Amino acid sequence: MRNILNPLFLFIPFILSAQSPATEDLLQYVHPIIGTQRMGHTYPGATSPFGMVQLSPDTDTIPYEQNGKYNPDVYKYCAGYQYDDKTIVGFSHTHFSGTGHSDLGDFLIMPTTGELKMNPGVASQPRSGFRSAFSHSTEVAEADYYKVKLEDYNILAELTTTTRVGFHQYTFPASDQSHIILDLISGIYNYEDKNVWTYVRVVNDTLVTGYRETSGWGRTRTLYFAMTFSKPFEQYGSRNYSKKEVYRGFWGKFDQDHNFPEIAGRQLRMHFDFHTKEGDQIKVKFALSAVSTEGALLNLRTEAPGWDFEQVKRQGQAAWNTELSKVQIQAGKEQKDNFYTSLYHAYINPTVYMDVDGSYRGLDQVNHKADGFVNYTTFSLWDTHRALHPLFNILQPHRNVDMIRSMLAHYSQSPEHMLPIWAFASNETWCMSGYHSVAVIADAIVKGNAPFDANAALDACITTSNRRSFEDIGVYIDKGYIPSEASDVSVSSTLEYAYDDWAIAQAAKKLGRMDVYATYSKRAENYKNVFDPSIGYMRPRLSDGSFRPAFDVLSTDGQGFIEGNAWNYTLYVPHDPTGLIQLMGGKKHFVQYLDSLFTMTLPDKFFAETEDITRDGIIGGYVHGNEPSHHVAYLYNWTDQPWKTQERVRMILGNQYHARPDGLGGNDDTGQMSAWYIFTALGFYPVAPGSDEYSLGSPAIDGAVLQLENGKTFTIEAKDQSEKNVYVKKVTLNGQILTRRYITHDEILNGGKLVFYMSAKH
Repeated sequence: MRNILNPLFLFIPFILSAQSPATEDLLQYVHPIIGTQRMGHTYPGATSPFGMVQLSPDTDTIPYEQNGKYNPDVYKYCAGYQYDDKTIVGFSHTHFSGTGHSDLGDFLIMPTTGELKMNPGVASQPRSGFRSAFSHSTEVAEADYYKVKLEDYNILAELTTTTRVGFHQYTFPASDQSHIILDLISGIYNYEDKNVWTYVRVVNDTLVTGYRETSGWGRTRTLYFAMTFSKPFEQYGSRNYSKKEVYRGFWGKFDQDHNFPEIAGRQLRMHFDFHTKEGDQIKVKFALSAVSTEGALLNLRTEAPGWDFEQVKRQGQAAWNTELSKVQIQAGKEQKDNFYTSLYHAYINPTVYMDVDGSYRGLDQVNHKADGFVNYTTFSLWDTHRALHPLFNILQPHRNVDMIRSMLAHYSQSPEHMLPIWAFASNETWCMSGYHSVAVIADAIVKGNAPFDANAALDACITTSNRRSFEDIGVYIDKGYIPSEASDVSVSSTLEYAYDDWAIAQAAKKLGRMDVYATYSKRAENYKNVFDPSIGYMRPRLSDGSFRPAFDVLSTDGQGFIEGNAWNYTLYVPHDPTGLIQLMGGKKHFVQYLDSLFTMTLPDKFFAETEDITRDGIIGGYVHGNEPSHHVAYLYNWTDQPWKTQERVRMILGNQYHARPDGLGGNDDTGQMSAWYIFTALGFYPVAPGSDEYSLGSPAIDGAVLQLENGKTFTIEAKDQSEKNVYVKKVTLNGQILTRRYITHDEILNGGKLVFYMSAKH
């Protein structure tokens, strides 16, 4: 990375005075509807920045299981919403944004009129249940605001949120039979036995509390609620849809279906009934807590004490505008739409996971108090360690530190003594591979954003990396690779462990622990042990040291890789591109390999084997829709043809990101796809988090001002940038020509001006 560009890069000692945030309303460029179908799996509803509540419409009730087998149709509903659907079943309070697996969809609310229906029905039979038809013509989706007309009931539904409270506003027609359904059965990736137990207490004619415990992707997940109405309900009732139970105690003495204040069971729905005049508004505030109903009530009364819906909406949107204004770009409308929608997606997860008093449920299922930090959850670390957390180290450093403190709290509560792998809602899911929390921690330490006990954090990384019983770490340590007999993803896990080990080494070096640095630097070279020089690809290796004979470099099924093939994963050595290039035969051959990846024709059968990869996310054989390839276009910077990085990243931006409902070429994966866009549009990217370097590319905007937490500003200018002028003639930083292909973290945080001089020729 130290080679000079083809007269490429310069930098200018131009110190900017602190600039005030832009007055432009950036919310006009945020489109939550982008990426809500196909592989996007985002949701269009209301949420605060990093909010615990994500209040959004669910458009169907597809079960996870069908005839005793996995139902592949459920995958489309990872976020609960599909743009092509014609009905809405209700509005639930928790969702994932762009994940490849799912859970949540808690506490669904649906307003109705007319005959009381307590089943959602099916989409193929209109009016078969309480679901309602809707049209995109009446649908409005903004940051922290959603509106839609429920056509079957002539009800206008509006949603907004605080961090922990969902605020509903329903405008009813005149009706003697107006209802609000509280569906405590509904969930995302639901199946018959997922609800372990549900409890509801009707406190009075405007207040209801309770909890639900589920067992799904989050194996032991309990969520409490407090629900209050602006208008007293006239009567209420419940239905218990549980299978016939062997023992139900003596509760049969009561009529529990009508106006009974204490309901419990596994499969419950509630209804609350009203008389409404034309234009009557019934507002519902619904607060969440992972700790207790008292915590939910505290959250409700603290964050949303009144009934002014518009005020809560204004406050929520003002919070979004403040966060978005940390980056002010100069670009055309389409670029702004893509950029600020990406920034919006990047600021949804991880999510706050504690009450307003700091109480939270820990991994040990014990209630704790966050001491001096905000506790977060939703750590999709296989995805987000690559660019999302590095983005936070620039734009949200304080939040990123709190996220790391949350990871360390997870570690202290873990009976396995491990940092999180893929964790949410007091649960470790063990989803995906690697131990990438160490990369997030190392990145913060190396970049100087570590106002925590960095040595204790490093110890946690070391302990995690030596948990021999997890995902073949033991044999990896002993042999320097994972044998094919031990794991179906032996090659990709070996590569990911090697990168994580390198990250540990960098943190150790920063902290002066050179013994650890030496040990993990050696482990970081293990990627070489799964490279087969006879074919030029990473390849599964047997326990006896030989390479597995049966092998297909294009297939994603059973070849030793998780969600990818050898063509892409051979390039997954982000921490040592120079060593990889040598391994693959030098720069000339390496460039040919990269060129072939982007230009080959990949038959459909090679990505039909995994639901996480579709044609939409593929360019040639390059899979942008799945994260292991996100650094690949930048690898030309380590060759004699860095201009191809500039050409490729601009091509990917235009090909994979569009301002429309199917505008993403893959799952957003809790912000990683969006973080790639943000970095790349600005002109640089963190190829190897754990390093303080950002590899330079080709900015797709005319300019940007980054408002940093330290009060300084970092300005980017792209002179003569256009769709044709994608090549970089030179770069200056603070007026001085840059003779390298990267900038450093300190150079950004110190403030200043980065100028790209663009051209149509390389």
